Amino acid sequence: MTQHEELVEKIEELQAETAQLRQALVSHAVVDQAIGVVLALSGLRPEQGWEVLKTVSQHTNTKLRDVAQHVVRWPHVGALPTEIRRALRGALVEAHAAHGGRALVRPEQRCRC
Repeated sequence: MTQHEELVEKIEELQAETAQLRQALVSHAVVDQAIGVVLALSGLRPEQGWEVLKTVSQHTNTKLRDVAQHVVRWPHVGALPTEIRRALRGALVEAHAAHGGRALVRPEQRCRC
């Protein structure tokens, strides 16, 4: 392999890595926003909100960033996909049983899904 070919290969590797890092930053921001939604609805702490999202992701076999996108869009669309809604409800019940927490939104103000 020539030096030019090696440089081209290295540039391509670095471009791919840069694209992955950019996607990771976007995903991280969406996950943080979704944690905020979960916290606002549940009164849990941030680390518990993270665990709730992780549990939903695992129980629905859905990527965490996709679960987060659904949760962030939920207030605007007014509904969650059925599978995610059920898993989220179950994860919140488990988190409240394990850690406590209080709802910051009255039941009549919650989004019906």
